[in-house]
This record gives sequence, structure tokens and C-alpha cells, in this order.
Amino acid sequence: MSGQVSDKPGAAAGKQVGVGLIGFGTIGRGVVKVLRENAAVIEKRLGFPLRMVRIADLDTKTDRGIPLDGIQFDADAKGLIADPRVDIVIELIGGYDVPRRLILESIAAGKHVTTANKALLALHGKEIFAAAAKAGLDVGFEASVCGGIPLLRALREGLAANQIESVFGILNGTTNFVLTQMEATGEPFESVLKRAQDLGYAEADPTFDVEGIDAAHKLALLATMAFGAELTFKEIPTQGIRGLLPIDFEQAAEFGYRIKLLGVARSHKLGGQSGGQADGREQLEVHVRPTMIPASSLLAKVDGAMNAVVVRGNAVGPTLYYGAGAGEMPTASAVVSDLMEIAREIARGGRGPVSPMSFLAEHIAPMPFVAEEELVGRAYLRMLAKDQPGVLGRITTALGAEGVGIASVVQRGQAGAEGGAVPVIVLTHPTRRAGLARAIARLAKLGDLVGDVRVLEIEEGV
Repeated sequence: MSGQVSDKPGAAAGKQVGVGLIGFGTIGRGVVKVLRENAAVIEKRLGFPLRMVRIADLDTKTDRGIPLDGIQFDADAKGLIADPRVDIVIELIGGYDVPRRLILESIAAGKHVTTANKALLALHGKEIFAAAAKAGLDVGFEASVCGGIPLLRALREGLAANQIESVFGILNGTTNFVLTQMEATGEPFESVLKRAQDLGYAEADPTFDVEGIDAAHKLALLATMAFGAELTFKEIPTQGIRGLLPIDFEQAAEFGYRIKLLGVARSHKLGGQSGGQADGREQLEVHVRPTMIPASSLLAKVDGAMNAVVVRGNAVGPTLYYGAGAGEMPTASAVVSDLMEIAREIARGGRGPVSPMSFLAEHIAPMPFVAEEELVGRAYLRMLAKDQPGVLGRITTALGAEGVGIASVVQRGQAGAEGGAVPVIVLTHPTRRAGLARAIARLAKLGDLVGDVRVLEIEEGV
């Protein structure tokens, strides 16, 4: 261990822990700001200084607008990793292959690591955490999920005594901003997305956000920490927000719901052979998709680019975590909190007191998933039906033939321009997804519809 802090408790005065930053973009700039502006309070909490000593970035010409006196700044990431002044390496370059290599090289060099790279951890986390554990080093990643919200630390430590029953989250601020604006203005998706890009909420290529991939990255980490489930984001059924129309928000409001892109991880206890009692085995329900949730629920009140997660434990009940999920300073706050936690362990001469993924590595294993078709719930169906006699009757008959109970049917407006078709909205009773899928296939064969049926699930238990 290369730390300059004595391993004797209380003997850190006059010493410091050195930090090296790889990737000097928006979040990196925020980290430097937090370390400079809050240096005094950080030292009061640690008992010793936490100092940025070196930065590496391919772009060494752009003025980041903050003083770098006392900090070595160049493009030499390998030199930073090898520098004996650096005790903790921060990786903030993003992507997969290059950061994976740099993190593993840092661990091999005896350096602790912190990162905000949820995509990398959702795919290669097992390899990285195993390498760190073997080397007796820490990997901090609080900033990788929901930016400035201390959610991962809560799962790892504050809720450690609980069996986690469910995690429901608005995990992506861009999509929440778009959905909030579509509901408030009645504007179509593309117009609102363009405004989100102009305001800096969405990237020039918004695919990871609007297709739900970013939320799936985060949910993969949360599912591992909550349930000890070994999985990657590629195993999570994921649907984005493209294709939603203003009518969907209007109808949701009439029915008492709001639409949110929701990440869900929920444990299903399996019944025993007699009496239906749980036998200790679990299956995991996990998915990301736009969902209707009751307008009275706490998550429904989360607007704009904010994030929020509800975690339910068997002892504590529901707990809510809310805040800014992205941005320079909120994310930098989480990165520096990781630095401080690791710096304390360097000062003690040890490593983190708890497993970074909450469960010990030997207890993280693949977990059986609940088959999507076996899940039961209510659903919202929006279809464009030809304006002809008997169409509504044939629609309801097709649904009923597959056991789909109908709670409400609404026909909106008069015949439109698309082949004389009108929107038809159906709200179902709780039904098994397999039956709903068969009913939708039956509807498609009727010849009464224009285009596909849009399905939004309804989640009452948020």
C-alpha cells in the first residue's frame, strides 16, 4: 500500500492521502472543485488532508476554468497509476475496454479505485471486484447509480440487517425530464427530446437514456447489492420511452396514474409443497420499462431530471432515496465521499469494513428469474381501431377469449386521418402476461387495427 498516512490510529496528522484523476471532463472538474472548496471540512472529518496530486486526460489544452496549482496535469495515465504520490485512482473516462484496463492496472499497482462508470461495472464488475479483493484493495462506486444520492451506501450498510423485498426506481433523469414535459405540455416525444438536448439534459445521441439502457446498467448493480444476484444488464428485459404519445399521458391522468420509466427488482418467494408457505427459495423479477403508477405514490411526485428509489426491507419497511441523479457537482459529491471512505481505511491500515457489493463474493450467484409470461398485473392498452360497426365488440371478445378482464374501455374522438381509425384505450384487470400476449396476438389477426398495440404495465405497489 502506497499511502503516506501512518497505519496507527490518530497518527495521520500532518500527512495526506494522494488522489489521481483519469478523465478530466465535467465530473472530473466537479471533483477537483469539491476537493478544493471543501478541503477544510473534509480534513476536519478525516483528520488529515485529501489532496488531488495528479490528473491525466488526452485533452491537456482546454481551460476547465479552475486553478490547478500544485496538481500535475498531463496525458500520461500509466504514469499517474505508477506515481507513488497517488494512493487512490479515480476513473472518469467512461466506456468499457479502456477504463477496464486502467482500473485493473491500478489495482495491480496497489492503488485503490473509485469510479462513476455504471456501464463498466454492470458488465465487468465481477472481474474488477475479484481483482480488488485478491489485492486487498477497495473499489468505490457510489457515483455510478443515481449520482449524488447515497443509495449504494444505504444498501450496503444502513439496510444490511434486512432481507430486501423490492427495489423500485426512477433511475434516469433524462427520461424523467422528457416524461414530465410530455405530460405537462402535451407535446410529442421528439419535440420534448430536442428541448432536453438543448438544455443539456440529454446527449446528442440519447439512445442509452431513452431506450432504458442506462437504467438497466444501474438496476443490474442494485439487484446484485439488494439480492446477491449475479447478473448483467443484458439479462434485464428493457423497454424505452419511444413511442409514447400525448394521449397516453392524458389517459393516465384520467385513470389516476402517471407514467414513469421504472426499474424494478423484486423477490418472489416460492411456496412449499403444503400450505403454500414460502420455502426459502427465491426468484427475481427484474425489468426496466415505462410504467403507470398511482398519482398519489411518492415516486409519481418525482418530476424533472430528478431520481428516486424506494427500497423495501422486511424489517425496516419502505425507505425513499431522492435527489439529483446526475450533474457535475452531485456526482462529484458521491465520488469524493468514496475517496473519503477509502482514505479512512488507508489511515487505519486496512481496507473497507464491508463488501463493496453488500454480499460477500462467495454468496453472489446467478438467481432464477421469474418468467415474464408468469407475472400478473393490470395493463393499459392503446390501439388504433378502424371506425366501423362492431369493432369494439370484437376487441373485447378477443381479450375475453384469453382471460383478459376489462376494467374500462375508452374510444377517443372521431375517425382520424389514418385510414378512418380512432384511438381505443383498454384498462385491464389483473391478468397473467402470457394471456395478455395471446390476446394481443389475437387482436392483430382481426384486421380491425391500424398498427401495433401499445402496452403499459400498471404497478400499484409502489
